[in-house]
Amino acid sequence: MIGVLNKGISKNREDENDMIQIRPLSHDQSVPMDLLLLADPSTEKVLAYVQSGSCYVAFHKQDMIGVYVLTPLSQQTVEIMNVAVKESWQGRGIGKQLIRHAISAAKAAGFHTIEIGTGNSSIHQLALYQKCGFRMASIDHDFFLKHYDEPIYENGIQCMDMVRLSIVLQAD
Repeated sequence: MIGVLNKGISKNREDENDMIQIRPLSHDQSVPMDLLLLADPSTEKVLAYVQSGSCYVAFHKQDMIGVYVLTPLSQQTVEIMNVAVKESWQGRGIGKQLIRHAISAAKAAGFHTIEIGTGNSSIHQLALYQKCGFRMASIDHDFFLKHYDEPIYENGIQCMDMVRLSIVLQAD
């Protein structure tokens, strides 16, 4: 009986995920700071990269449930600056959909490389990014100690270093 019940739950989640739409934030929509601050506690930093990048939002019906920001670093490289999913929707594959959409958007825009960075304490994010094809590229030691006023803790670990990951999207 449990197996049948779980199959029904799984099918419902797949149906929900099929109804997710990801699109650029329109000019008449306000920046979803509540979502963006789930992934980055600095309002100042979030506002800075939202202004220089492109914000994409995920909707389920009329409910905004996820967001990411794609920011060009150079003519060849773009970075996913923030990926956040509404807490009630976490664990349902929305983050993976957002990452895959960002990769497709970067490819379509002609970028050569896509990068993403996360904290050394962000265990779930490190796993997700690698599942989506990212490879570890570098570590920016003490990044969070230098750039954030308040200490950040995740999973019982102090977030100190920025782990940078990347994917080569197209050969030269």
